[in-house]
Amino acid sequence: MTGTPEVEAPAAHRPSPPVIAVDAMGGDNAPSEIVRGAVLAVRELGLRVLLVGRRAEIAALLAEEGALRDIPVVHAEDNLAMHEGALASWRRPRSSAAVSCRLIRRGDADALVSAGSTGGIVATSTVRLRTQPGILRPALAVTLPTGETPTIMVDAGANADAKPEMLVQFAHLGCAYAQTAFGVRHPRVGVLTIGSEPGKGNKLVRRATELLAATAEGSPGMDFRGNIEGHDLLARKVDVVVTDGHTGNVALKSVEGTATFAMEALHSALTSSTAAKAGAMLQRKALRGLRERLDSETYGGAALLGLNGTVVIAHGDSRARGIARACQLAHDLAGGRIGDQIRRRVHTRPPNWLHRLAQSEAPAQRSGDQGEEH
Repeated sequence: MTGTPEVEAPAAHRPSPPVIAVDAMGGDNAPSEIVRGAVLAVRELGLRVLLVGRRAEIAALLAEEGALRDIPVVHAEDNLAMHEGALASWRRPRSSAAVSCRLIRRGDADALVSAGSTGGIVATSTVRLRTQPGILRPALAVTLPTGETPTIMVDAGANADAKPEMLVQFAHLGCAYAQTAFGVRHPRVGVLTIGSEPGKGNKLVRRATELLAATAEGSPGMDFRGNIEGHDLLARKVDVVVTDGHTGNVALKSVEGTATFAMEALHSALTSSTAAKAGAMLQRKALRGLRERLDSETYGGAALLGLNGTVVIAHGDSRARGIARACQLAHDLAGGRIGDQIRRRVHTRPPNWLHRLAQSEAPAQRSGDQGEEH
């Protein structure tokens, strides 16, 4: 035999799989569907998971699944209600989401998965995990159903009011996501606006486009393509769509609503007659694939990027399969060390304007951290 044989690294030097802290009390279907999703993540996907919430309730549900010995439980006496927003991070310091963040900070977990209130989870994780050095604001990244390699949109709702410099960072956050989760080496980036021609859009978009065009020249891991329009979101023209949180959330809900309407209309058409039903039977494999592609639970939820820890926010109405997919996404991002990817992008020759803005943002962030429970 020729060549050098591969030598397996000693166990002490191999990185251990990430541990996912699952907020068992967050979501419309908590805790039963959340617990079932955690069990699926362990048994079918082989992930390392722990559940955070009211121990007695979770233990009873794990016993029903025969998984009481398979998944550790960390007690948290409180939880964020689905109607609660950002202020819940201060009102409920002992919530399951807050306890999960504390586990990440202590090194007992590597990622948080929650189907709880988006506003509450964003605020709680931002206060307790804090943003990475140099990051102006964390942003929500969602995957759009564009095929085998989804398109990523940043921001999808974390920052309703943004500055042009933040959109530049959102582009880098999205590129790090595309590289870590989907292996896209040189992500194509576009700014969402009202026209593809240069100069289209409001002041925010125009200035962000100028800054991105300037900074992309020195960023080998980014291929900036300029402006894209709403009808381009699912056309795979770019890998990363950059926008402010207000516009991004409206666009996301529009895409989800359109997908739901299209599937309902298709179902109605395929069940309208005996001939249509027969045709549907012949195409059931393709139709099943289409339904899977358009199902929001397929992609696991939104990743909150830019924090000192991995956070994935699943859809509020997620069931077991969606929670398991969210755990898989959290595993992939934490295991791929997306935090390091973002850190390298932000700290590789940051432009002077970015340094100045980070300095101006820092006092506000420090004052916001003073209320954190240690």
